[in-house]
Amino acid sequence: MDVAVLILRVIVGALFVGHGAQKLFGWFGGHGLTGTGGFFESVGIKPGRPAAAAAGIAELAGGLLFATGLLTPVAAGLIIAVMTAAIVRVHWRQGLWVSEGGAEYSLVLIAVAFTVTAIGPGELSLDHALGVDMVGLTWGLGAFVAGLLAGLVAVAAGQLQARRNAGGARPAGA
Repeated sequence: MDVAVLILRVIVGALFVGHGAQKLFGWFGGHGLTGTGGFFESVGIKPGRPAAAAAGIAELAGGLLFATGLLTPVAAGLIIAVMTAAIVRVHWRQGLWVSEGGAEYSLVLIAVAFTVTAIGPGELSLDHALGVDMVGLTWGLGAFVAGLLAGLVAVAAGQLQARRNAGGARPAGA
């Protein structure tokens, strides 16, 4: 079982590292901070470039932590936060199925992050090697709730900033 959890953690974690690198550095076919920031602005996440940096850092750090099994609830929280924001701002309006651009895949990743935290990263993890005992349903639910709230706060902050920018863009005397 430990090898199975290791494989799951490494694959999911490495893919998150890749997504973070796409946003931050433009690697692996990504658009870097400028391109990702522009996309974020187009879906109402403002200011786009700082939001892209925050999302990229969360994906990169969360992916590294998840892949190595270090501070697994923190890793899961970061992954869940980014996926929550993606669902709210991009995927939800497309429906459920990923074939239509929907939330399906993001929901699967949230479930994986929660489950690995709840069952634990396994003996083949840095948490186990360092004696970090943050495993169980309580830790999984904590990571889920913290990630969900962080994602929703990030979306709300971006929308608030967008409204402020729109309000501040009025012509003089208007």
